[in-house]
Amino acid sequence: MLGKQLKPCVSNSKMRDSNIELFRIISMILIVAHHYVVNSGLTGNGPVFENPWSPASLFLLIWGTFGKIGINCFVLITGYFMCLSNISVKKFVKLFFEVMFYKIIINSIFWITGYSPFTVKSFFKAVVPFTSVAQNFTGTYLLFFLCIPFLNILIHNLTEKQHIRLIFLCGFIYIFFGTIPLFSVTMNYISWYMVLYFTSSYIRLYPKRIFSDVKFWGALSSICIFLCCTSVVLGALIKHKTGINLIYYFVTDSNTLLAFLTGISSFMFFKNLTIKPNRFINSVSSTTFGILLIHANSDTMRWWLWHDVLHNVEMYDSKLIYLHAVLSVIAVFLVCSLIDFARIKFIEKPFFILWDKNYDKIATKYTRFEDRICQKLKIGD
Repeated sequence: MLGKQLKPCVSNSKMRDSNIELFRIISMILIVAHHYVVNSGLTGNGPVFENPWSPASLFLLIWGTFGKIGINCFVLITGYFMCLSNISVKKFVKLFFEVMFYKIIINSIFWITGYSPFTVKSFFKAVVPFTSVAQNFTGTYLLFFLCIPFLNILIHNLTEKQHIRLIFLCGFIYIFFGTIPLFSVTMNYISWYMVLYFTSSYIRLYPKRIFSDVKFWGALSSICIFLCCTSVVLGALIKHKTGINLIYYFVTDSNTLLAFLTGISSFMFFKNLTIKPNRFINSVSSTTFGILLIHANSDTMRWWLWHDVLHNVEMYDSKLIYLHAVLSVIAVFLVCSLIDFARIKFIEKPFFILWDKNYDKIATKYTRFEDRICQKLKIGD
């Protein structure tokens, strides 16, 4: 079967759909809220799990429920747009440059100030973009991004029926075994992102009337969100009564059925919202990945932010914990957004002006080098 012709995808940020960009912003806020709870010492052996049935604990548990769902939302957006686009070297370099910039700069600040010791291990982690293909979002997303051209070749050479079968097969492997008790699947985020990519690319390539029903997806999103919160509350009750921790069981990772359905339904809802192009929304949305790279940069950064600066655990017994949780997440989002906006304006844009001037020369030299190697090894196109 001949492959389908890939259509060019508009890359100008001013032309982006503001409904999707708003969804990206909300998803990142949910991820920051999740980190406020699970990366701060509040859970684990912290006060939230020790006293899960208190009003403060219930609020915080629900506040931190949607982090893994937010990851699903980000990858679904990627699949929806990139399935009809081509991955250029510039796109990957821009992503890679952003990751490495924050890894090196933030770690260097901690070393210079003496907040964390400089060791060979810490240096290695700072200069290597990925050290695991299992959990870390940043590293796994970079590697997944490199897979997109090959994924596009696959999906554009599948029939619609084959595409559906692939989604169901991958869904059975990851979602069924990741949700049903007594079964298990070893989570690998790169391959899970591929499952999400297959799903959102199907939505883009094979539009159906149901895919455009904003009321249906809005209702389904509300139901899924309610079920997520209910599962957390019931898990807190079980933990309170029996000591068995099932609090985040149904949203514990991105591949649980409830996390998957919530991500899909909310993505579909925002995809169908009608919002006029908004420069402010699009500008803030362009910093969301940077927000993640800054506030979740490393274990040292997490400790500094949630323990030393915001004192989440100490605030647990305060009557202001509710306000503290909300304002802290908003503050982290805004400050990190401003930092990344400055990076884009003063570092990224000047860098890629030079890149555009010199890219053709570099690309030509690399192509010649690659062609020589392929000729010697008798590798065909």
